[in-house]
Amino acid sequence: MALVIAIVQSKGGAGKTSVTVHLACALGGRRMGDENDVRKRVALVDLDPLESLTKWFHLRESRLGPDARLTIHTGVGWRAQGEIERARLDSEIVLIDAPPHDEVALRTAVRASAVTIVPMQLSPMDLWATWPTLEMIAREGGRALLVLNRVPPRARVADALVADMTRAGMPISRASLGNRTAFVAAMIDGKGVTETEPRSAAATEIRLLADEVLRKAA
Repeated sequence: MALVIAIVQSKGGAGKTSVTVHLACALGGRRMGDENDVRKRVALVDLDPLESLTKWFHLRESRLGPDARLTIHTGVGWRAQGEIERARLDSEIVLIDAPPHDEVALRTAVRASAVTIVPMQLSPMDLWATWPTLEMIAREGGRALLVLNRVPPRARVADALVADMTRAGMPISRASLGNRTAFVAAMIDGKGVTETEPRSAAATEIRLLADEVLRKAA
Protein backbone atom coordinates (compact mmCIF):
# COMPACT_ATOMS: atom_id res chain seq x y z
CA MET A 1 0.00 0.00 0.00
CA ALA A 2 1.36 3.41 -0.97
CA LEU A 3 2.29 5.93 1.70
CA VAL A 4 0.11 9.03 1.20
CA ILE A 5 1.30 12.46 2.34
CA ALA A 6 -0.78 15.62 1.92
CA ILE A 7 0.60 19.14 1.70
CA VAL A 8 -2.14 21.55 2.75
CA GLN A 9 -2.59 25.11 3.96
CA SER A 10 -5.83 27.10 4.00
CA LYS A 11 -3.77 30.28 3.43
CA GLY A 12 -2.44 30.82 -0.08
CA GLY A 13 1.19 31.68 -0.79
CA ALA A 14 2.71 29.43 1.87
CA GLY A 15 4.80 27.47 -0.64
CA LYS A 16 2.79 24.23 -0.87
CA THR A 17 3.71 23.42 -4.44
CA SER A 18 7.38 24.19 -3.90
CA VAL A 19 7.53 21.90 -0.87
CA THR A 20 5.71 19.17 -2.84
CA VAL A 21 8.12 19.39 -5.78
CA HIS A 22 11.30 19.29 -3.73
CA LEU A 23 10.01 16.50 -1.49
CA ALA A 24 9.07 14.45 -4.56
CA CYS A 25 12.55 14.77 -6.02
CA ALA A 26 14.20 14.05 -2.66
CA LEU A 27 12.04 10.98 -2.01
CA GLY A 28 12.21 9.70 -5.58
CA GLY A 29 15.90 10.25 -6.24
CA ARG A 30 18.99 8.30 -5.24
CA ARG A 31 21.00 10.15 -2.60
CA MET A 32 24.56 11.25 -3.28
CA GLY A 33 27.13 8.62 -2.32
CA ASP A 34 24.58 6.02 -1.16
CA GLU A 35 24.39 3.13 -3.62
CA ASN A 36 22.00 1.23 -1.33
CA ASP A 37 19.37 3.99 -1.37
CA VAL A 38 16.80 2.62 -3.82
CA ARG A 39 14.63 5.17 -5.63
CA LYS A 40 10.93 5.23 -4.82
CA ARG A 41 8.05 5.50 -7.27
CA VAL A 42 6.39 8.82 -6.43
CA ALA A 43 2.96 9.93 -7.66
CA LEU A 44 1.98 13.59 -7.53
CA VAL A 45 -1.70 14.47 -7.13
CA ASP A 46 -2.58 18.05 -8.09
CA LEU A 47 -5.96 19.06 -6.64
CA ASP A 48 -5.47 22.81 -7.15
CA PRO A 49 -7.47 24.42 -10.00
CA LEU A 50 -4.41 26.57 -10.79
CA GLU A 51 -2.53 23.32 -11.64
CA SER A 52 0.88 24.78 -10.75
CA LEU A 53 2.21 21.33 -9.87
CA THR A 54 0.96 19.91 -13.17
CA LYS A 55 2.63 22.75 -15.09
CA TRP A 56 5.94 22.07 -13.32
CA PHE A 57 5.64 18.37 -14.15
CA HIS A 58 5.08 19.08 -17.86
CA LEU A 59 8.03 21.47 -17.84
CA ARG A 60 10.13 18.71 -16.33
CA GLU A 61 9.08 16.22 -18.99
CA SER A 62 9.81 18.70 -21.78
CA ARG A 63 13.32 19.28 -20.40
CA LEU A 64 14.26 15.80 -19.14
CA GLY A 65 11.90 13.39 -20.90
CA PRO A 66 9.57 10.87 -19.21
CA ASP A 67 10.51 9.43 -15.82
CA ALA A 68 8.69 6.18 -15.00
CA ARG A 69 9.25 6.76 -11.27
CA LEU A 70 7.50 10.14 -11.17
CA THR A 71 3.89 10.50 -12.34
CA ILE A 72 1.18 13.16 -12.16
CA HIS A 73 -2.54 12.90 -11.45
CA THR A 74 -4.74 15.98 -11.78
CA GLY A 75 -8.15 15.88 -10.12
CA VAL A 76 -10.17 18.98 -9.34
CA GLY A 77 -13.46 18.88 -7.44
CA TRP A 78 -15.35 15.58 -7.50
CA ARG A 79 -12.44 13.85 -9.26
CA ALA A 80 -10.10 14.28 -6.27
CA GLN A 81 -10.83 11.02 -4.47
CA GLY A 82 -10.61 8.96 -7.66
CA GLU A 83 -7.24 10.44 -8.63
CA ILE A 84 -5.84 9.77 -5.16
CA GLU A 85 -6.92 6.14 -5.42
CA ARG A 86 -5.41 5.79 -8.90
CA ALA A 87 -2.16 7.32 -7.66
CA ARG A 88 -1.95 4.68 -4.93
CA LEU A 89 -1.94 1.91 -7.53
CA ASP A 90 1.20 2.94 -9.44
CA SER A 91 3.44 4.31 -6.70
CA GLU A 92 5.08 3.74 -3.34
CA ILE A 93 4.63 7.33 -2.17
CA VAL A 94 1.77 9.72 -3.03
CA LEU A 95 2.15 13.47 -2.49
CA ILE A 96 -1.07 15.50 -2.63
CA ASP A 97 -0.95 19.25 -3.35
CA ALA A 98 -4.33 20.49 -2.08
CA PRO A 99 -5.88 23.90 -2.92
CA PRO A 100 -5.99 26.52 -0.15
CA HIS A 101 -9.64 27.60 -0.40
CA ASP A 102 -11.48 24.33 -1.08
CA GLU A 103 -12.64 22.80 2.21
CA VAL A 104 -13.85 19.58 0.56
CA ALA A 105 -10.54 18.98 -1.22
CA LEU A 106 -8.58 19.78 1.95
CA ARG A 107 -10.60 17.28 3.98
CA THR A 108 -10.32 14.65 1.23
CA ALA A 109 -6.52 15.02 1.18
CA VAL A 110 -6.19 14.85 4.97
CA ARG A 111 -8.42 11.77 5.28
CA ALA A 112 -6.34 9.90 2.69
CA SER A 113 -2.99 10.73 4.29
CA ALA A 114 -0.78 9.17 6.93
CA VAL A 115 0.66 12.60 7.70
CA THR A 116 -0.29 16.12 6.60
CA ILE A 117 2.41 18.71 6.01
CA VAL A 118 1.41 22.31 6.69
CA PRO A 119 3.92 24.82 5.27
CA MET A 120 3.99 28.16 7.08
CA GLN A 121 6.04 31.33 6.72
CA LEU A 122 7.25 33.06 9.87
CA SER A 123 4.92 36.02 10.22
CA PRO A 124 2.10 36.78 12.66
CA MET A 125 -0.44 36.80 9.79
CA ASP A 126 0.64 33.36 8.61
CA LEU A 127 0.57 32.05 12.16
CA TRP A 128 -2.99 33.28 12.73
CA ALA A 129 -4.12 31.88 9.37
CA THR A 130 -2.58 28.47 10.10
CA TRP A 131 -4.68 27.71 13.17
CA PRO A 132 -7.84 26.84 11.14
CA THR A 133 -5.81 24.39 9.04
CA LEU A 134 -4.45 22.62 12.13
CA GLU A 135 -7.92 22.54 13.68
CA MET A 136 -9.36 21.00 10.50
CA ILE A 137 -6.67 18.31 10.48
CA ALA A 138 -7.39 17.51 14.13
CA ARG A 139 -11.14 17.25 13.42
CA GLU A 140 -10.42 14.77 10.61
CA GLY A 141 -8.23 12.67 12.90
CA GLY A 142 -5.07 13.42 10.90
CA ARG A 143 -1.47 13.85 11.99
CA ALA A 144 -0.07 17.30 11.22
CA LEU A 145 3.52 18.38 10.74
CA LEU A 146 4.00 22.15 10.62
CA VAL A 147 6.96 23.02 8.38
CA LEU A 148 8.50 26.47 8.61
CA ASN A 149 9.14 27.61 5.05
CA ARG A 150 11.17 30.47 3.56
CA VAL A 151 12.75 31.04 6.96
CA PRO A 152 14.81 34.26 6.93
CA PRO A 153 18.26 34.55 8.51
CA ARG A 154 17.94 34.46 12.28
CA ALA A 155 15.99 37.40 13.59
CA ARG A 156 14.46 38.18 16.97
CA VAL A 157 10.91 38.31 15.63
CA ALA A 158 11.28 34.85 14.06
CA ASP A 159 12.72 33.41 17.28
CA ALA A 160 9.87 34.94 19.29
CA LEU A 161 7.25 33.46 16.96
CA VAL A 162 8.78 29.99 17.16
CA ALA A 163 8.88 30.23 20.94
CA ASP A 164 5.20 31.20 21.03
CA MET A 165 4.31 28.31 18.69
CA THR A 166 6.26 25.82 20.80
CA ARG A 167 4.51 26.96 23.98
CA ALA A 168 1.16 26.60 22.20
CA GLY A 169 1.95 22.96 21.43
CA MET A 170 1.99 23.35 17.65
CA PRO A 171 3.52 20.28 15.90
CA ILE A 172 6.58 22.03 14.44
CA SER A 173 9.00 19.93 12.42
CA ARG A 174 12.65 19.91 13.43
CA ALA A 175 13.60 20.45 9.81
CA SER A 176 12.87 23.86 8.27
CA LEU A 177 13.41 25.36 4.82
CA GLY A 178 15.36 28.58 4.39
CA ASN A 179 14.54 31.48 2.12
CA ARG A 180 16.95 30.24 -0.56
CA THR A 181 17.06 31.06 -4.27
CA ALA A 182 18.23 27.49 -4.97
CA PHE A 183 14.67 26.21 -4.40
CA VAL A 184 13.24 28.61 -7.00
CA ALA A 185 16.05 28.14 -9.53
CA ALA A 186 15.61 24.36 -9.49
CA MET A 187 11.87 24.58 -10.19
CA ILE A 188 12.49 26.90 -13.14
CA ASP A 189 14.57 24.08 -14.65
CA GLY A 190 11.86 21.49 -13.99
CA LYS A 191 13.90 19.87 -11.24
CA GLY A 192 14.23 19.61 -7.49
CA VAL A 193 17.07 21.17 -5.54
CA THR A 194 18.49 17.72 -4.69
CA GLU A 195 19.07 17.32 -8.43
CA THR A 196 20.43 20.76 -9.32
CA GLU A 197 22.53 21.43 -6.19
CA PRO A 198 22.78 18.12 -4.31
CA ARG A 199 25.43 19.34 -1.87
CA SER A 200 23.82 22.70 -1.07
CA ALA A 201 22.27 23.81 2.21
CA ALA A 202 18.86 23.79 0.50
CA ALA A 203 19.27 20.14 -0.56
CA THR A 204 20.32 19.19 2.96
CA GLU A 205 17.24 20.91 4.38
CA ILE A 206 14.81 19.10 2.08
CA ARG A 207 16.45 15.72 2.73
CA LEU A 208 16.18 16.26 6.48
CA LEU A 209 12.50 17.14 6.02
CA ALA A 210 11.93 14.04 3.85
CA ASP A 211 13.46 11.82 6.55
CA GLU A 212 11.36 13.45 9.26
CA VAL A 213 8.15 13.08 7.25
CA LEU A 214 8.82 9.36 6.70
CA ARG A 215 9.44 8.87 10.43
CA LYS A 216 6.24 10.76 11.27
CA ALA A 217 4.24 8.67 8.81
CA ALA A 218 5.60 5.34 10.03
